[in-house]
Amino acid sequence: MTRLPALFVARRNLSRNRLQSALAALGILVGVVAIASLGIFGNVLAVGADDALGDIGTQVIVTPNADAGVQSIDDRTVTEIQRVTTGGSAVPLKTDGGLVTRGGDSAAATIYGIREPDALYTAADGELPTPHRQGAILGADLADTLGAQVGDNVDVTGDTYRVIAVLEPVESFTPISPNDAVMLPESAVSGDGYQQVVIEADGGAAATASADAIESTVNAREDVVEVFELSSILDEINEFFSLLSVFLLGLGGISLFVAGVSILNVMLMSTVERRQEIGVLRAVGVSRSEVLRTILFEATLLGIVGAAGGVLVTVALVAGLYLATPVELWIVLDPTNGLYLLGAFAFGVLISVLGGLYPAWTAANERPVDALRG
Repeated sequence: MTRLPALFVARRNLSRNRLQSALAALGILVGVVAIASLGIFGNVLAVGADDALGDIGTQVIVTPNADAGVQSIDDRTVTEIQRVTTGGSAVPLKTDGGLVTRGGDSAAATIYGIREPDALYTAADGELPTPHRQGAILGADLADTLGAQVGDNVDVTGDTYRVIAVLEPVESFTPISPNDAVMLPESAVSGDGYQQVVIEADGGAAATASADAIESTVNAREDVVEVFELSSILDEINEFFSLLSVFLLGLGGISLFVAGVSILNVMLMSTVERRQEIGVLRAVGVSRSEVLRTILFEATLLGIVGAAGGVLVTVALVAGLYLATPVELWIVLDPTNGLYLLGAFAFGVLISVLGGLYPAWTAANERPVDALRG
């Protein structure tokens, strides 16, 4: 403080008008809480949705084009799809539905006829064979409903199969969720051809490349299949959350702007009340730059105190969000949330400094004689 007399004087001046200073700092606090908490809440929603959707951005679903009268995908088309798929695997599926029974328990389930289950799923118990020639593979929820384990026998639409594996539960969104499904060999599912081909790519770029290749080869002459690239869903969802974040940050920014006006008002009132004092200081040789620094230091201190308080309140609100909702801890601790806190703090201090610029310039440039006259 002794090395920075302007800072010492600024702190003293703020302590002389504690109520006004506290109200101004409170305005900054509210603005910082608004912009930081709304930004973090929007980010938590986006990160949570991205986690819930899982890796669907790497999947491409190919189905028969019913509008063109195509009811199933034949072996030749499957071979062509597998040939042009890059950076991943293309797995054809036969689809049906029916009742699965074990003992006195039964449940309706989706029935998949699949040749390579290990290309799409992971076993929690047992092993996934390649190729799949015998036995039944149960989804996690179906196995739990039936109380079935590896080695048990289950009845699927009248035929008995031995359970060779139980899949891990899939919690993310996917159009081919296995949780309530049973997977059988292809030969066990009636019907010619396949109802869909699922491409599990190594990344979003590979999925897009595979989808484009299928459109340009399989559908070169006629649209015999429909290609649904699931990354398009992610793009739309990410766009929505981006707009939501901008909207929420805009609301917080309005609050912070109002706080800046409050700082401007407090600084103007302070300079008017201390007009003669500033005139005396200027008359005894205090430079304009020193007066300017003093007023700016006052505004900066108000901003730092208010912004720091806003950050602490926001942290408390986010902790309350974690305790009161099922949001996971890692989502709350996402590094992006910390950036919102730092950004809101810096923005709060910046608004305070901007709010003090005009009063500081006015006080520093007033003639000492005019100030002493009052």
